[in-house]
Amino acid sequence: MTNPYPRNFSHIGISVPNLDQAVKFYTEVMGWYLIMEPTEIEEDDSAIGEMCTDVFGAGWGSFRIAHLSTGDRIGVELFQFPNQTNPENNFEYWKTGIFHFCVQDPNVEELAEKIVAAGGKRRMEKPRYYYPGEKPYRMIYMEDPFGNIVEIYSHSYELIYSDGAY
Repeated sequence: MTNPYPRNFSHIGISVPNLDQAVKFYTEVMGWYLIMEPTEIEEDDSAIGEMCTDVFGAGWGSFRIAHLSTGDRIGVELFQFPNQTNPENNFEYWKTGIFHFCVQDPNVEELAEKIVAAGGKRRMEKPRYYYPGEKPYRMIYMEDPFGNIVEIYSHSYELIYSDGAY
């Protein structure tokens, strides 16, 4: 058996309690492109309706969705479901599933301030260096205004981990 080739990352789906506010945050703070305006999806016999029933099961009703794209062409689907809740603390890192996503910005500190100014919060007081005094690689954990955990890297994933960061 041959080793599989590495698959490209296509997109991620993020649930938010207010789609319009999330589109504003992710386009204005993160600079992502809005490629499909917020749209209502209904449970019906359309192709998208049937596909959603396959995923969610019967009785899901409806939801709103918008599609965005990062600067490196990774898709971001923002979902707003009826009766969606925003937990007090969404940082249950010990549970199975995705507990954060990471973006890259050479000015970690400036993006962190923009997130706070837009209603998000810091999960760390200040950025940390992977190789203090040696290399400028920095990171910080933040939270968007909707409770999703966002990590910021100053440099690419490959650069940070190619020599073993710790």
